[in-house]
Amino acid sequence: MAAPERATGTEGLIDIERLARWMDAHKLPGSGSPLTATPIAGGASNEIFEPLRGDARLVLRRPPRNVPQGRNETMLREYRVVAALRDSDVPHSRAHAWCEDTDVIGACFYIMDHVDGWTPMGRLDPPFDTDVEAKRGLGWELIDAIAKLAQVDWKSVGLDGFGKPEGFLDRQVDRWLHHLAKFKFRELPGLDEAAAWLRTHTPKSFRTGIIHGDYQFANVMFHHGGPARMAAVVDWEMSTIGDPLLDLAWVVMGWVDPGEEQRSKQYFDYEGMQSRADLVERYGRQTGLPVELIDYYVVLARFKMACVLEGGYARYVEGGADNPKMAAFGDVVLDMAGRAAELARASRLPATS
Repeated sequence: MAAPERATGTEGLIDIERLARWMDAHKLPGSGSPLTATPIAGGASNEIFEPLRGDARLVLRRPPRNVPQGRNETMLREYRVVAALRDSDVPHSRAHAWCEDTDVIGACFYIMDHVDGWTPMGRLDPPFDTDVEAKRGLGWELIDAIAKLAQVDWKSVGLDGFGKPEGFLDRQVDRWLHHLAKFKFRELPGLDEAAAWLRTHTPKSFRTGIIHGDYQFANVMFHHGGPARMAAVVDWEMSTIGDPLLDLAWVVMGWVDPGEEQRSKQYFDYEGMQSRADLVERYGRQTGLPVELIDYYVVLARFKMACVLEGGYARYVEGGADNPKMAAFGDVVLDMAGRAAELARASRLPATS
């Protein structure tokens, strides 16, 4: 994936000898050669390693040391969707094999091809750091890739049964409030207001497709050099089958329009980028989906993100999280809940119930 950086807290997460035997048994690239596995700095919820064997350069994804309930099963879901995209035009890393035997390295994991690319997290590679038009290309590529995903025939690629598309939107509020109730330890102002608005503004129908579930600049990689070319969409742990417009909303909900003040540039500096309306129009033109309802999906995206990230923050507060990045989730959750309610109050979408 991205260039390897020494991560912390990963000692003992890979048993080299057992992993090598497993890779040999599955005839993965480089079988028989000496194996090394270097940790790569990645997301906050899973661990990423770079196995090297001879000329073979791969990537291994596994849960953190303290495996949260259901995370091993999530690894299988990730592998399944990445494998299903093999012959599609969606940029992704080729999946090689999946392991459900937790005795090999202490958790389930899967292995895929290494992607020689970069992620625009806090910095931009040349020429995107100085060329505004090249930088705008990153935004177009971000939209184009997710538009391609929305058009994949999910049944024909083997994802029938991967999710429960029937009633997908109707279930969202209760599904995420139930998730939140498992670990709720503080009030989240605005969340109940957003939930009430979502219940009365749920679209009556939608076109089913594959959802990435956490689609943003942090979870894509670009080829080096200009012009902007998407190399791979990564981190599929929240993928499912449902309404693809939720992925568009995931991009839009944090996008900073020209002239708006950006609270922080540590994630991505939006100066010079296109507007939210431009992105929405392009996605709608490519997919034919009803983007005029985007307010509903952005409120839902902010509501969902608040519920999801609160889980990671709760684990951090209780001392059960390995990754210190989760400390930052606390303020993000409050911001998302508040902004969900703010958009719900401002939206002119008519109620559907």
